Amino acid sequence: MIAASAPGRVNLIGEHTDYNGGFVLPTPIPQRTHVELERRGGDLVTVTSREMRATRSYRLGDERRSGDWLDYVQGCTAVVRAAGHPLEGMALYIRSDVPVGSGLSSSAALEVAVLRALRRAFELALDDVALALLGQRAENELVGAPVGAMDQLVASLGAMGTALFIDMQSLHTRRIPLPAADLLVIASGLAHDHAAGDYRTRRAECEVAARELGVRSLRELTATDLPRVDRLPAPLARRVRHVVTENARVLAAVDAILEEDVARLGRLFRASHVSMRDDYQVSLPAIDRLVELADAHPDVYGARLTGGGFGGSIVALARAGTSGGAAAVICDRYGADTGQTARVLVAGEAPCSRS
Repeated sequence: MIAASAPGRVNLIGEHTDYNGGFVLPTPIPQRTHVELERRGGDLVTVTSREMRATRSYRLGDERRSGDWLDYVQGCTAVVRAAGHPLEGMALYIRSDVPVGSGLSSSAALEVAVLRALRRAFELALDDVALALLGQRAENELVGAPVGAMDQLVASLGAMGTALFIDMQSLHTRRIPLPAADLLVIASGLAHDHAAGDYRTRRAECEVAARELGVRSLRELTATDLPRVDRLPAPLARRVRHVVTENARVLAAVDAILEEDVARLGRLFRASHVSMRDDYQVSLPAIDRLVELADAHPDVYGARLTGGGFGGSIVALARAGTSGGAAAVICDRYGADTGQTARVLVAGEAPCSRS
């Protein structure tokens, strides 16, 4: 029996920049997805999910979209075989404490955990970057979600207590120890789905805007290009403005972390949320309220929507040792204001402070 696992992640800053060849700054979270794999010969794959309380099966070479959780596993075996790596029948048991639909990349955690188990069980010649890119391909092709590779890269390469700076154009990565502050992640109670239409629409808008501006990707643009960006028709100008300014905020966030300037990092969180709300338009009123309540707390430096949007979670940076108390106040007020039930997913120094 082979065992493997991979973490969920929270993206500190750099949203919707990954599929535009830009910069991102995610960090792993303590919650993980675990996979146990047993080789059985033949071509039958049997998959049991503890969380879904279900056992499903399919045959290698006959992977096809079913529209549910099994597609992430089928996608992994399909892309591994398409890349020329031989597989045989197996049984997989999956358990996870990465919450689904909370913007913490439960899908990438599952893909990377499955791929790690396959790599060990079948002695596949895959390094960590190649493994991550296969995970992205599985989600793009069989699941049908047009995601970038950020989530799979941090699940594969990230380390607790550090942010993973990624240049999505070159795939250059750098681990950056996080400042002595509390990381606070709160689920809004509103689930999201990357395979749904809104996410796909935003990506398509970026591709149209890049063609209109004559660039291969929006990564090529900087603040000096914003005057001509503003001449694009609505809503393309807003979409591009978000990507350009968000890339700049990621670079500024790296500098703030290296300088241990948590107040500046908090201000960048706030500016990022405003851009996601107004220019990229991926937030929701309830999530805006959750961010407002976090920002208003005296121990919070800044907060923002994290993940693809249209639901999910917020991430906030709080004064060291204060996140538990802050979270209780924020969640109680959020429930009273919106009727939604917030859930604290990460609160404390463990995932975010220097060792």
